[in-house]
Amino acid sequence: MCKILIISLLIVVFTVSCTNVKQNEAEPVLDTNEYYEKAFFLWENGGGDSTFYYFNEAKEKFLLDKDSVRAGRCLIYMGVIQYHSGDYFGAQETSLEAIKYIDSKNKDHQALLCHSYNNIANAADDLQQYNQAIPYYDLAIRYSTDTNNTLVYKNNLAVCLRNVHRYDESIKLFEEILAKTPKGSSDYAKFLNNLAKTRWTAKHAYNPISIYHTALGIRLKENDLWGQNSSYATLSTYYATINVDSSTFYLNKQYEVAKKINSADDRLKALRGLVQSSSEYSQRYLKTYLALNDSIQNARTAAKNQFALIRYESEKSKAQNLKLEKENEKKESYLIIQRIGIGFLLFSIVLGVFWYKKRKQRLELEAQNKIKENQLHLSKKIHDVVANGIYRVMTEIEYKEDIDREGVLDKLDDMYQKSRDISHDVEEQTLTEVLFSEKLADLLKSFASDHRRVLIAGNEEDLWARLSKRAKEEVTHVLQELMVNMKKHSQADQVVIRFEKQGNQSEIFYQDNGIGLAHSKTYGKGLSNMVSRIEGIGGEIIFVREEGKGLSVKINIPIL
Repeated sequence: MCKILIISLLIVVFTVSCTNVKQNEAEPVLDTNEYYEKAFFLWENGGGDSTFYYFNEAKEKFLLDKDSVRAGRCLIYMGVIQYHSGDYFGAQETSLEAIKYIDSKNKDHQALLCHSYNNIANAADDLQQYNQAIPYYDLAIRYSTDTNNTLVYKNNLAVCLRNVHRYDESIKLFEEILAKTPKGSSDYAKFLNNLAKTRWTAKHAYNPISIYHTALGIRLKENDLWGQNSSYATLSTYYATINVDSSTFYLNKQYEVAKKINSADDRLKALRGLVQSSSEYSQRYLKTYLALNDSIQNARTAAKNQFALIRYESEKSKAQNLKLEKENEKKESYLIIQRIGIGFLLFSIVLGVFWYKKRKQRLELEAQNKIKENQLHLSKKIHDVVANGIYRVMTEIEYKEDIDREGVLDKLDDMYQKSRDISHDVEEQTLTEVLFSEKLADLLKSFASDHRRVLIAGNEEDLWARLSKRAKEEVTHVLQELMVNMKKHSQADQVVIRFEKQGNQSEIFYQDNGIGLAHSKTYGKGLSNMVSRIEGIGGEIIFVREEGKGLSVKINIPIL
């Protein structure tokens, strides 16, 4: 799906910024936010991760200044950056956070609100969660104040409806959009192409070729490279089962245009089609496809980790500020107490000490009584089970001339087992169950030090609920082996471990910034053990070899 985000967002932001917005009491006119200016400059010039960092810093400053609307705007930008970096869950989380700072009843804020909803819906759509995306597209349309943006949101909704096979609704919505769009424009070509594709998807007897070429002609005339990319993809799909040569022709066209617009995802889609349709060059296409796919996945994983680190550092700084505020509040409270009077303070201390001693005496007495009660209970058990049993054996030996050695030994063994059971009962009373997520967190955090940070994300107990005891043990051993190797060999000062649930799989992502793995052909004993452990529970472990650039490991574990 072609989703227009950046251009429409710029229009929205400049519209809101340049409009004479009435200031509420909670929204005073403020001095310039230097972080925001830096972030916006980087945004316009492709600043990447740095853009996300400065928008996050700008948001924090706006919040300190009690400017919630501009803080929400920064979060919208951050969500868009995450979406375009492939961090779809992060994009949804950030966009939902942005909505909290925007007043839906204020018409001047609705242009921002609709864009957040559209970003959430787009992320859900790319995650193939179409039914979740539809209500958010409806909200984006509801709050949209710009006609062009409304048409884009309706187009996104219509494509989503097609994906859930609600063809009649999708076709009706496309026809409504086309009626409001100037003929011959790039938008008209996009909506026309999508309408024809929906009709053909609903009923393959329908022939969309003439409309496909009409849309392509407009896009060629308008030099709309993104639109041409979409047209070539649509044509290659149509010919895939009809004429392989034609499908291959349009896939090559799409690949060339995708390189011009620097769209890695579209290049990947074109290469996938070429591998499947061309036997002559399939190996060459496959190598290119695999290399590009690895590059995209590594870039997205790095971006996710970087976004998580930026947010983590921000939250850490915020926590430190809160701690300082609390310390200052304590100092102020202490001064107030002094002003109230030393006498009252002394009286409170004396009263507190008296109460503490009484409470301590009561707790000690309760503890002693509990110990005595347990001792009495155990002495009764020992008397009834062990002492009485021994007495019966002694009696049997004393009064029988012929001693049954085997019988006596069996009875003594029985008493031995019962005495062990009493001991086990005592031990079991002291055992408390510790959650697996807590055990795992304690294990990983134990490798942190003053010069090494260990960051953990997503380690929730729900993630492990359906994993077998053996799988949990193997995960523990593998993560421990990774951390030990890191500590011994990697020279890393930063480690990130992220846990996610994807469908019927639990995924673990490990990354450090150490020296990485050497490019040897074979694994060492430690790495081989990790592979065999994960494969033994039906999982998969992937090591990314980048000597000198740290180590990345991905572990997939099936959920039973």
